[in-house]
Amino acid sequence: MRTMKVADYVLQRLREWDVEHVFAYPGDGINGLLAAWGRAKDAPRFVQARHEEMAAFEAVGYAKFSGRTGVCAATSGPGAIHLLNGLYDAKLDHVPVVAIVGQTDRSAMGGSYQQEVDLLSLYKDVASEFCEMVTVPEQLPNVLDRALRIAATRRTVTAVIIPADVQELDHEAPAHAFKQVPSSLGVGRYAPVPADEELQRAAEILNSGERPAILVGQGARQARAEVEQVAEVLGAGVAKALLGKDALPDTLPYVTGSIGLLGTRPSYEMMRDCDTLLVIGSSFPYTQFLPEFGQARAVQIDIDPTMVGLRYPFELNIVGDAAETLRRLLPLLWRGTGTGPGATASRPAPNAGGRSWSGGPAWPPTRSTPNTWPTSWTGCCRRTRSSRRTPVRRPTGTPGTCGCVTACAVRSPEPWRRWARGCRT
Repeated sequence: MRTMKVADYVLQRLREWDVEHVFAYPGDGINGLLAAWGRAKDAPRFVQARHEEMAAFEAVGYAKFSGRTGVCAATSGPGAIHLLNGLYDAKLDHVPVVAIVGQTDRSAMGGSYQQEVDLLSLYKDVASEFCEMVTVPEQLPNVLDRALRIAATRRTVTAVIIPADVQELDHEAPAHAFKQVPSSLGVGRYAPVPADEELQRAAEILNSGERPAILVGQGARQARAEVEQVAEVLGAGVAKALLGKDALPDTLPYVTGSIGLLGTRPSYEMMRDCDTLLVIGSSFPYTQFLPEFGQARAVQIDIDPTMVGLRYPFELNIVGDAAETLRRLLPLLWRGTGTGPGATASRPAPNAGGRSWSGGPAWPPTRSTPNTWPTSWTGCCRRTRSSRRTPVRRPTGTPGTCGCVTACAVRSPEPWRRWARGCRT
């Protein structure tokens, strides 16, 4: 019976984590893994890119469009360096990606050997949440499990460095012994929710306005039904940040479209005139496109406590899952005009033609045509359909890495590959 090598075990563990694709470019620093792929009959599937940077972007695109963790692999030295641009795209856009990279043999480390790069130092920023080198077989599966678990739960980049000679060693599981670290599979689903007092404060702020506006980002993607209900109850318009283009369909009459440098006029006018603002799952960076300071009472909802309070002087910052938070918030909202819980007036649904406010025309602003997008290629998008999410044609969000659009889309799951090939520039 053939002894399982470390490289074989790495692929086996990826399969146990339900990883179906690894986006990679071959190199001698991962020869052990490449041989293991042959023995494993291409499971998980080895998706060869044309360049390591493309491999990283393909993993990012896969993660963005599938909702799963992307995995990429590259050789040591220049291969690992080339991954960085795509990995920063994942880090800044809060997308879970795991990078598996090779390294020179342990016996050559510190000898200024060919293609020897200090990968732990190189990756300490982009993979700041978790970056470890496997130097003995007993470190597996712990190191790989933690990389996958941290990437998925913190929506960030993690890295596992495996020297070439370690890949060829016989795998030995950690023992029930001192200074051995066993591990297990999986991570439970969870959805943090704010305290009732925070929800009451949020409701008071949002119910006080006459011209409410909502801004959604990618954090609202799994809360579409809840966002629609909140918008209808409040009579609010909904603008979408770049990464939130697929959070709501553009066919809804109260969706004003994109916001920012490539935004629509209705979105701009809504932010200019609103008196209350609800931001859901977005770190939209351009403050000048948000209401003037002191103009609107603002509430932010975000699942990441490190990302609240940014971009705007919010009156209330709520940490919680968007869908669960909005479900608990909805019963506290009413169809009023800011006059309190006993108000008899109710806001008409936006699709009834909008409602008037004392200072001007119907609210929220609406588009005269379904799609009044900028003609620039970075501003183009496809209308989202009610039956499924359609990936939108876009550059990256926070890093703004133009030129990666095709790479992100081409390796996305079907049926989106056909869409990607049909809209290249």
